[in-house]
Amino acid sequence: MLGLKSPSETQEHTCSFYAATANWQTDYPTLEEDIDADVVVVGGGFSGVNTALELAERGIDVALLEANRISWGATGRNGGQIIGGIGHDPERFTKHIGEEGVRAIYQMGLEARDIIAERVEKYEIDCDLKWGYCDVALKPRHMTAFAQWKDFEKSIGNTHEYTLLDKDELKQFVSSQQYLGGLLNYANGHIHPLNLCIGEARAAERLGTRIFEQSRVLNLVQGPRPRVVTERGSITARKVILCGNAYLGGLVSRLASRVLPSSSSVIATAPLPDNLAQKILPGDVAVCDPRTALDYFRLSADKRMLFGGLSNYSGLEPSDVVGVLSRKMHKVFPELQDAQVDYGWSGQIGIGINRMPQLGHLSEGVSYIQAYSGHGVAPTHIMARIMAEMISGSPERFNVFARIPHWPFPGGKLLRRPGLALGMSWYKLKDAL
Repeated sequence: MLGLKSPSETQEHTCSFYAATANWQTDYPTLEEDIDADVVVVGGGFSGVNTALELAERGIDVALLEANRISWGATGRNGGQIIGGIGHDPERFTKHIGEEGVRAIYQMGLEARDIIAERVEKYEIDCDLKWGYCDVALKPRHMTAFAQWKDFEKSIGNTHEYTLLDKDELKQFVSSQQYLGGLLNYANGHIHPLNLCIGEARAAERLGTRIFEQSRVLNLVQGPRPRVVTERGSITARKVILCGNAYLGGLVSRLASRVLPSSSSVIATAPLPDNLAQKILPGDVAVCDPRTALDYFRLSADKRMLFGGLSNYSGLEPSDVVGVLSRKMHKVFPELQDAQVDYGWSGQIGIGINRMPQLGHLSEGVSYIQAYSGHGVAPTHIMARIMAEMISGSPERFNVFARIPHWPFPGGKLLRRPGLALGMSWYKLKDAL
């Protein structure tokens, strides 16, 4: 079994299944000079890479800076589940964005996953894309909620079929005694996220984007021509886009106060025998339960069980990721009791207090995207498109999101984590009742 690496230990990828099976090891140069660009993007995850790609497709000169490696953070560590939708309950912001804005957000949530399908086809990205997703119910109230959600998807114009499954029907897709039923759809799916992001970065590079790794931004100088400064160089641009999310650190205090890094973890077993993989997940779908501290799992292309969870707001990585997640996995699938675990890793997701992605301007020349709250594989792609639209002179969709208010976490640096951890404990208690 491969041990965990803390994000603070290395500038290379953590010891994950994804890093071990990457199609290509990125080795972009470090920025070592002072250069100019139309746009500089800070952050080499899905948001940053896709913003660069969207802009490059429009013929804009882009430079991208990544402190470590492309897809080093949450993008290359997540569960690989493609889920439509953006944020939580945009109706809460009707007074800020109007009913038309709410409808637009729901439509953008449908578009988000379509962008991934388009990217994979257009640029021939090998990333194990597979469609199929199932929410699973632990309690009768979950089935009631699934029925309501099925009707809602139809009401917003989602043409994909959502199918309610009872306990027996569910076993055709997810064979576990833990669940009472589920909601199946083939609009969502799963993917090798690191290979997707690397493929998108290479596409952006082919279109002229200059990519620099091992180039952490140490200072941001705002003004008519903003400038970002690294240890060995700098870039002056017409526009700076900050896409560091949970890994942006204290570069901009206003952004840091509005996003809380939260730990989430995943394990990967050794490849399972075909008959065992077929027995436990006969539908080969991605799966997620509805709890606050949820379990999520799926099979990789080589039939490993990828099982994730352990989300917490303490900011600390669990001391025994493999042990704790293995016990959770065995509860769902006792058949995996003897399965060898080859990989275990953790990463930081960016939580916003209102659970909506944060997009806006810091100044005339500096904009940002952050805070997907653990639901970012698909939304990052549409938020990048919206950002590129704004820079290209079509800010309408950008302005919808920019009008949503985002508050700093209460309690400052000392108290905000304990407060949120306490709040999460309350919701865990509600889940248990």
